[in-house]
Amino acid sequence: MNLNKYLDVKPEVAEAIANGKPVVALESTIISHGMPYPQNVETALAVENIIRENGAVPATIAIIGGRLKAGLTAEEIEYFGKKGQAITKASRRDLAVLCARGEDGATTVTTTMIIAHMAGIKIFATGGIGGVHRGAETTMDISADLEELGQTPVMVVCAGAKSILDLGLTLEYLETKGVPVIGYGTEELPAFYCRTSGFGVDYRIDTAEELAKVFKTQNDLGMKGGMLVANPIPEQYAMPADAINAAIDQAISECAAKGIHGKETTPFLLARVSELTGGDSLASNIQLVFNNARVAAQTAAAYCKL
Repeated sequence: MNLNKYLDVKPEVAEAIANGKPVVALESTIISHGMPYPQNVETALAVENIIRENGAVPATIAIIGGRLKAGLTAEEIEYFGKKGQAITKASRRDLAVLCARGEDGATTVTTTMIIAHMAGIKIFATGGIGGVHRGAETTMDISADLEELGQTPVMVVCAGAKSILDLGLTLEYLETKGVPVIGYGTEELPAFYCRTSGFGVDYRIDTAEELAKVFKTQNDLGMKGGMLVANPIPEQYAMPADAINAAIDQAISECAAKGIHGKETTPFLLARVSELTGGDSLASNIQLVFNNARVAAQTAAAYCKL
């Protein structure tokens, strides 16, 4: 464990790590930028409860007052939820500035992986990862999440890549970075709101025990990167591909017309898709996060038995 001088580990999380108990990291951008208050706080606390019910300790990760936090209190989650989009969405490039200035930051997949690894947390549950944006061959808009997966040894359990992305190019990029893409109970990459995408994964694994064994082996081999576990949204909450793709296409064209780019792109697209689907996509988003938390906690528990 590399206990950085800027890092605060919540006592419950530190005790679990020290005693070899399962811990699951959670991001905080979903609280600040993912949904409105108070739904964001209710969802964050519910996700933590699901992790506890499945035998692990939750560690929601954030930056508060320039401190890297591995594990938030309920009061800190409430603070994050209320402050919402006024909080900086923090990627790798932002960490030093936010810490030096004593500011707050909402952690993305990238920064959650970095801080989890500093604290000694190996498994992380999120909604969907970032990836290669549509049109990236001209914009070079590629999420830092993919670079982080290539260099930081944390397992990321997600519902695939966000369906606003170019999924084929995202998989190609992950292959170049040497990141194994595992389908949990599926041979096809799920597309966030949809269970299928038409793109295959590298391997299918059907149990948390095998996921844990493969990730433990990857770590024992000294491989420097992470592992992506793509866990499809439960069938009853999945959205029809035609409906979601029509909403995404409209949101992308509006995004371009408004000149929105960079780190503002994903929050705009997800919010607009939610509006265009009458809120159905937000409900699906919450359910897929719950589902990923379950699988991550079960995998963390199995990892600790190895």
